[in-house]
Amino acid sequence: MKKVFFVILMTVFLLSKIQACDICGCGVNNYYIGILPQFNHKFFGLRYHFNSFNTRLTEDPTQSSKDLYQTIELWGGWNMGKKIQVLVLVPLNFNNQNSDEGISKLRALGDIMLLGNYKVFDSRSFNHNNRVISQQLWIGGGLKLPTGKFNIEKNDPDVASMANGQLGSGGMDILLNAMYHVRFNSLGISTTATYKINSENKDEYRFGDKLAVNSFVYYPIATSKAIINPNLGLLYERTKGSELQGSKIDLTGGSICWDQSVRKLA
Repeated sequence: MKKVFFVILMTVFLLSKIQACDICGCGVNNYYIGILPQFNHKFFGLRYHFNSFNTRLTEDPTQSSKDLYQTIELWGGWNMGKKIQVLVLVPLNFNNQNSDEGISKLRALGDIMLLGNYKVFDSRSFNHNNRVISQQLWIGGGLKLPTGKFNIEKNDPDVASMANGQLGSGGMDILLNAMYHVRFNSLGISTTATYKINSENKDEYRFGDKLAVNSFVYYPIATSKAIINPNLGLLYERTKGSELQGSKIDLTGGSICWDQSVRKLA
């Protein structure tokens, strides 16, 4: 097995259910780990993902927005011995907002994320049909650095929508995560739970803390030059309301549930 993998991810998100705020925090406040490539030492890769939302205030239908948030992300991982894993994610964001206030387009570096994980256990056994069952549990945490630009007008009545379209959160945020993987021969299930604790930035804006849980079923198919990894899963997110100068902003916070389908070439 090679020491270095180059991974290209092509991701399609299919919306199945939303119970969210009128002003969706679908841009800067998101991050995504997904299924990690199988690697012994290290890997690096490039992947693309996007979120698209059409929103309209229930109290005032004249206030609406069509948002498209795209990210090209350079990411990599290193296994340091048998217990420690380090992940780095460097996003390049392409944010587009077309609202009743006008059109906004931002293109630049987003918030870089650094994660460290510790392997709690790694077991391998056989069932009564002599099929291999392997399990891994990782726990860890890290930081989301304020490398993406954040610039808002605090007195603007549409400040929450403006904040969601920024390239970064403007603050140093804390990340907590746990990853559980189980495989029955080749068939695998990968489940990840993350919690992001956001800090107040220099503009006295604080995004709501976010819980995200996702689970994927996948089955790798090996070819002579690549591994095709079709998978299907669900993602659930719940976000607290955002705050400005210590006061909660109306119409922020909520939950969202997605179906996801991914194809990975490695």
